[in-house]
Amino acid sequence: MSTPIDAGRDPGLQGERTALSWTRTCLSLAVNALLALRNGVVNDQPVLTATGVLLLLAAGAFVIYGTLRGRALAGHGGHHVPQAAPAIPILLLAASALVACAIGITSTLLDL
Repeated sequence: MSTPIDAGRDPGLQGERTALSWTRTCLSLAVNALLALRNGVVNDQPVLTATGVLLLLAAGAFVIYGTLRGRALAGHGGHHVPQAAPAIPILLLAASALVACAIGITSTLLDL
């Protein structure tokens, strides 16, 4: 259910800010996934390679979701606030980013 927007609030860039935040988070996820993938291939570790591939695919899926969410927010033209984003994609992205960062850091430190 949508609610009327408060007269003093300017939601004009909400969709753009949302899309940019999803893009930044997905970029960090992709960079760490590439680190894990590289170290998995170089050190002949199939588990690390598979994890890097899965995290890279997750980053792509989250980019698509973030783009769609940003368009949904931007498409309301400031007349109504759309429903809140479902918690599941946000939690999945946060968990994926946490795993990717931990794997990226660990694989880089083990490579030294």
